[in-house]
Amino acid sequence: MRLRQTDTPLLAAMQHYVKEEVIPFHTPGHKQGKGMHVALEKLIGKNALALDLALMEELDDFHEPHGCIKDAQDLTAQLYGADHSFFVINGTTGGIYAMILAVAGPGEKIIVPRNAHRSIIGGIILSGAIPIFIQPEVDNELGLAMGVTPEMVEAAVLEHPDAKGVLVINPTYYGVATDLERIVSLVHRNNMVVLVDEAHGPHLRFSRRLPIQALDAGADICAQSSHKIIGALTQCSLVHCREGRVRVPHLKAMLQLTQSTSPNYIMLASLDVARMQMALEGPQLIEKAIDLANWTRAEINKIPGLYCFGSEKVGEPGVFDLDPTKITVTVKGLGLTGGEAERILRHEYKIQAELSDLYNILFLITLGDGEYEVNALVTALKDMAEKHAKPYDFSLVEKCIKAPYPTAPQGVLSPRDALFGNTCMVDFTQSVGMVCAEIITFYPPGIPLLCPGERITQEIIDYCQLLQQGGMHVSGPEDYTLKTIKVVD
Repeated sequence: MRLRQTDTPLLAAMQHYVKEEVIPFHTPGHKQGKGMHVALEKLIGKNALALDLALMEELDDFHEPHGCIKDAQDLTAQLYGADHSFFVINGTTGGIYAMILAVAGPGEKIIVPRNAHRSIIGGIILSGAIPIFIQPEVDNELGLAMGVTPEMVEAAVLEHPDAKGVLVINPTYYGVATDLERIVSLVHRNNMVVLVDEAHGPHLRFSRRLPIQALDAGADICAQSSHKIIGALTQCSLVHCREGRVRVPHLKAMLQLTQSTSPNYIMLASLDVARMQMALEGPQLIEKAIDLANWTRAEINKIPGLYCFGSEKVGEPGVFDLDPTKITVTVKGLGLTGGEAERILRHEYKIQAELSDLYNILFLITLGDGEYEVNALVTALKDMAEKHAKPYDFSLVEKCIKAPYPTAPQGVLSPRDALFGNTCMVDFTQSVGMVCAEIITFYPPGIPLLCPGERITQEIIDYCQLLQQGGMHVSGPEDYTLKTIKVVD
């Protein structure tokens, strides 16, 4: 029987199993909710608990699918234009681990942006690969890392022709997209694999007003967070790939290595249904979200003290295109930090942002939003601007951000060797020449100054102390005061 996008083969198989009223002598132990404590059973509901099932013949094998899971994944590949699509239920982190493991092994090089998400660094640590870092562009006024340019990628590729692949973050958390088609073309000319962290792009295929999705730009493999933007449950993601430069059996083996042997079927079913929803309604839902976001951006930019960047940034370094559904509100004009604004909105207006940094708060407009939600957001921002504006001098922070960036540190060990080697804590000011064994990142702009395996320089120590004096937030080290640092012993 030929499958159609209106079908949900995995969910249908699960429902059929429940309707047969089988007496389960298999996991999970609550036995379709019969053993669940009433406090949780009332919350989740018997219908959902009945679908919390285990691997068995009619429900397919998650790691070697040949039945309903394979059918659901094949429909997903068809929708997104992939040769193969795979369900991931431990977040896009798990998908990125598998992508990196499938492309680069111990001692092999992989080119990655310096502002890589911790999952990328984690994948490199697991694989034992050697990262070749490229610096993204930075918008100093917004305090944000933007994209990497094709020129930066080309320089790294030419300098490291033995690299196995190039990993690109596209779009960024803040919706900024790079010229991915140009990057793919130049990387492929040098016979390398293009990997894309497309966590924030599972909706891109469904509107011409959005940046091009990775597969349509010619990328070989990408990971998407279906739970971030479209209708799957939290931790549900997808890995898509094209045959040719990626060995599909090896990728499957890496997915098996990084995922549970006991998948949650309700999560899997949510991926099946989210795909069906996008196939049937995706363009309408995403166009509506874009319209709502554009209205919201325009209204926010009418509020004194607030700024929400948009298409005017396109064409600036590292900004080739923009996803308008990401609403980044710069609040420094109110004399507030992003963290202060986030707390005010949450506790006074019952508005919860996606995240905040020193200058900004980020809001996501998705298929779950309507006019009520965006009106509430704009009303809250107006009221906050009227009631909470205060004098605050960001000049010291901006002076720090605009200070000359230190020379990129020398990588002397793989991150894996640095992390798993003998380590000790030393006085940060006395660590010149030692090899770092942790990540040191300051926000803004969220670009690591040191990664495991890199040699510490006096220039980097001085720069870190300058940023601390400017009140910027440090992330990554065990000692968040950065009085001490972990180094290879």
